[in-house]
Amino acid sequence: MAIYRRQDDVAQSLATVMAALPTKITQPPLALHVSGTNFQLAVWRALLRIPSGTATSYADIAHASGSPKAVRAVGTAIGANPVALLIPCHRVIQQSGAVGGYRWCTTRKLAIPARERL
Repeated sequence: MAIYRRQDDVAQSLATVMAALPTKITQPPLALHVSGTNFQLAVWRALLRIPSGTATSYADIAHASGSPKAVRAVGTAIGANPVALLIPCHRVIQQSGAVGGYRWCTTRKLAIPARERL
């Protein structure tokens, strides 16, 4: 059983670190070598094409990955993303505009794109 404790000092430290991060990437793209199924790799490639600071839907990613009817499978592939900040799964939201579940915490799913928009 998990016990949750409020830690304002930790939250402040995290906020300070995030505020210090550059808002625009000025370095050349990073080459990644990740393992996954062909479908997962197609989904992750589609995620890499989402512009920073914007969001798209699971259905749009399904279409961009070449499997327009595989919306639920796209969600599973996104959840299997091993490097969430580098392959930006935080840029995908539900068709309704709701954030939905997020393997790395829904608070982060809201905070990261907000930071990207600065």
